Amino acid sequence: MRRGYNRRFEGRPEQVHVVRSTEDVVRAVGDAVRAGRRVAVRGGGHCFEDFVDDPAVRVLIDLSQMAAVGHDRRRDAFVVEAGATLGEVYRRLYLGWGVTVPAGTHGQVGVGGHVSGGGYGALCRLHGLSVDHLYAVEVVVVDRAGKARSVVATREPSDPNRDLWWAHTGGGGGNFGVVTRYWFRSLPAPPPTVLDFTLQWPWERLDRDTFVRLLRNYGRWGERNSAPGSPAAALYGEFSLTRRPSEAISLSGQVAGSGRVLDELVAALGHGVEVRPVRRTSTLPWLTAAAHGLDGGPGPFYRIKIKSGYQRRGFTDRQLVAVHRHLTRSDYGYPSGQMFVNTYGGRVNAVRPGATAVAHRDSIFKVGYLVGWENAAEDARHLAWIREFYRDVYADSGGVPADGAFINYPDSDLADPRWNDSGTPWHALYYKDGYARLQQVKRRWDPRDVFRHALSVRPT
Repeated sequence: MRRGYNRRFEGRPEQVHVVRSTEDVVRAVGDAVRAGRRVAVRGGGHCFEDFVDDPAVRVLIDLSQMAAVGHDRRRDAFVVEAGATLGEVYRRLYLGWGVTVPAGTHGQVGVGGHVSGGGYGALCRLHGLSVDHLYAVEVVVVDRAGKARSVVATREPSDPNRDLWWAHTGGGGGNFGVVTRYWFRSLPAPPPTVLDFTLQWPWERLDRDTFVRLLRNYGRWGERNSAPGSPAAALYGEFSLTRRPSEAISLSGQVAGSGRVLDELVAALGHGVEVRPVRRTSTLPWLTAAAHGLDGGPGPFYRIKIKSGYQRRGFTDRQLVAVHRHLTRSDYGYPSGQMFVNTYGGRVNAVRPGATAVAHRDSIFKVGYLVGWENAAEDARHLAWIREFYRDVYADSGGVPADGAFINYPDSDLADPRWNDSGTPWHALYYKDGYARLQQVKRRWDPRDVFRHALSVRPT
């Protein structure tokens, strides 16, 4: 209970409430507010920063027992409690109704924070983000007098609470209250089977110029194949660029439909590149593939640092040279650092930015920088590597990504002037012009700033 996914942080709550109903949450939040105790919420426990595991948090609300998935006839929508994991949601929705929520590729991730940050994964290029299907949300909020209560907010234009619904379509978790339930409409049917694939290029055959050409080709493929309605939207890939001590870099993913789109991708990647990838494919039932997920990232109980960026175009050659340099540095011989470049766009980009709180609706890649380690004595070494890597890649825009960052890969460095002296505030990177609207929602629904963390929406 004291530690979540990232072992760098250890919480010391005085109380842990394992809640089983919305009423339990209302009572727990109300008691905490009356006692003047800082409160935080844990769903799947996969937060990368100290938003939950913060020593200042005195009361922890654990949603793990609120994991029901079903159909609400009254609202004509599928209802998912916020403590459910993605894997369980996929299983219940598919076996019960033959549908799914387009969401993440790791089944142990909790729904609560995943959806509030937008929710994306293998089917999003075909069907949009999780929040593009969000009809309603139930939230336990605290008013100016300190009274806790539950509120249901829908996307209906006539709903007086609609602004609270909007804030949960990408505004991030831990900002406005405790999400207890989501309702989804118009959920798609997943394909019966998918083509699961992995392409590997051995590091020993990748000199700098070949590496740059390969990643340049990937960027150009993304530029040509990420528009809404593109046939290539059936392909989702995660290009994992692990550090040189590892044996290979790899592109893993799934194709929902014909394997021809994979053949076309492989051909595009190979243009002018003599090194051919080792190719492994298998056709799997969709539910099996969804439950298995895609490899990537350190396991639980590691010390972790993550950073992110969106790309509206492929990386420049200067950026790719910087990537190669940091992945092959001789003064940092550690294999568990990586950059990953995930396909994006497609149906995601068919939604105008203001329709949801997800501001990034014109990107073709979602990028992550990740390092995981075990020994606390090595914190400074690994943090220095990833910070230098990130700032070098984005040197042309002040050390931060010009196209923005992803709130569900939270990086408190962006709010710290020691690591972000670009002149672009953290909230502009995560929310663009939508931040002012999120602040309005914050002032209305959490005027006492009960729900806060290092990157939470500020009331003013």
